[in-house]
Amino acid sequence: MRGRKMTAAAKPAAWLAVLGVAFAAVATGDEVYREAVQKWRQDREERLRAESGWLTLAGLFWLEDGTSTIGTDPASDVVLPEGAGASRAGVIVFEGGQATLRLDPGVGARASGQTLDGPRVMRSDESERPDVVELGPVSFYVIKRGDRYAVRVKDKNSRARREFAGLRWYEVNEGYRVEARWVSYPQPRPLQVPNVLGEIATMPSPGYAEFELGGRTVRLDGVLEDPTSLELFFILRDETSGKQTYGAGRFLYSDLPKQGLVVLDFNKAYNPPCAFTAYATCPLPPKQNWLPVPVEAGEMAYTGPGGH
Repeated sequence: MRGRKMTAAAKPAAWLAVLGVAFAAVATGDEVYREAVQKWRQDREERLRAESGWLTLAGLFWLEDGTSTIGTDPASDVVLPEGAGASRAGVIVFEGGQATLRLDPGVGARASGQTLDGPRVMRSDESERPDVVELGPVSFYVIKRGDRYAVRVKDKNSRARREFAGLRWYEVNEGYRVEARWVSYPQPRPLQVPNVLGEIATMPSPGYAEFELGGRTVRLDGVLEDPTSLELFFILRDETSGKQTYGAGRFLYSDLPKQGLVVLDFNKAYNPPCAFTAYATCPLPPKQNWLPVPVEAGEMAYTGPGGH
């Protein structure tokens, strides 16, 4: 049976109801997106605050062939924070790219959950599981950067962690969630990436993202941090760098491209560790990733203790 025809008076009300539902759906979709970004930002801050986060960095000491003393004594070659509790903890013997830790008698340290009771060859961060030595709230391990090795020191009670002032962000703006055209190279190209140490690292770049921003067509070269990466890594600068945002640039990750497209969500652009500590070894944006437009989205410059 056919329904009755809608009267002229009822039609506007019906259309308004339909439009109301549509606007509510859009508003709900926007809110879901905003909440997802805010949750991502909260997780980002929690990782910084964590006992193993970047705010705990307390020292970086480059190793040279031979013997380096280690302890809280300021005259040590590797100076530990006072919380380590040992004026002289022992020595690190470095030869041929291998660091061997020899603790002094009575120094209670642990590594990989076990008490150290003799010399220990320390695996560097070249390994998936570097040897992290713990002395109370203080820990240290060996890192490799380029052809050089260093001892990185962390302190769970560092001033930067204790007095962390929280992160500052631009308001979430879905207009900065960009669907970019992905241009693949036939084979990944070696991209020269500088770092704060003045060194150049070579990273594989499978292609670049091209998109419209600020009325201009711009591009960003993406890299893979390792051959099995499931994300693209972008190191970038823009016209806010050194003003509203960290001067050396920011980081951004995205999913791998699908059907020739990649989504760049600049609301999730964030500061490298060097924005919070002088003891990090951050990569810097390659020249082609200096965007000639402002990106007023994502994490802003950090102004708390240890900020740069």
